[in-house]
Amino acid sequence: MTRRLVLATHNADKVREMRRLFADLPLSDVVSAEEINAPDVVEDGDTLKANALKKAREIAAATGELSLADDTGLMVDALDGAPGVYSARYAGEDATYQDNCSKLVREMAGVADGKRTARFATVMALVDPHSKREWTVEGVLEGTILTEGRGDRGFGYDPVFFAPEAGQTLAEMSIAEKNQISHRARAATAMHAVLAELLGLNENRESSGS
Repeated sequence: MTRRLVLATHNADKVREMRRLFADLPLSDVVSAEEINAPDVVEDGDTLKANALKKAREIAAATGELSLADDTGLMVDALDGAPGVYSARYAGEDATYQDNCSKLVREMAGVADGKRTARFATVMALVDPHSKREWTVEGVLEGTILTEGRGDRGFGYDPVFFAPEAGQTLAEMSIAEKNQISHRARAATAMHAVLAELLGLNENRESSGS
């Protein structure tokens, strides 16, 4: 039996990425919290894992359906790990992507090239209200912060985050290219394995009488 997956986010860009990443799984549908009018969840945790679990748990409780949440942070070494869990609201509660990028570039003014290292981290949490089970996985992408943005694709800090292994910023990549190396893609790959077992292997084991 296929199941619907509820993504605990109102971010349309994240939803598009996740639908692509999980397209081959036997899910009846992948919907966002916004599409089914699920409640907003206050992200007040002090770690990415705490925020992801809180969102997944609350959406699972509200909908009774398999729920997936993620929290992503940009950790900049020269800023002692900031903006971290505050990445989405670095320039204020109603900050736009451009606002956040502009503030980051200002904060990094004068930082030498060799000191501009940073990493994106994504923690994904899956909650199954039927079995009461929970899973968390993490994906990390190392890079550097540029002095100005490059590229018009992607979202968030993508224009100013340069990924050395790709030789370009995340905003210069196509979605397909980004999904090969991004922090979210790496977390999603790990979560894909969890979902595949939950939706397929576990079901096969049950049907075999094990």
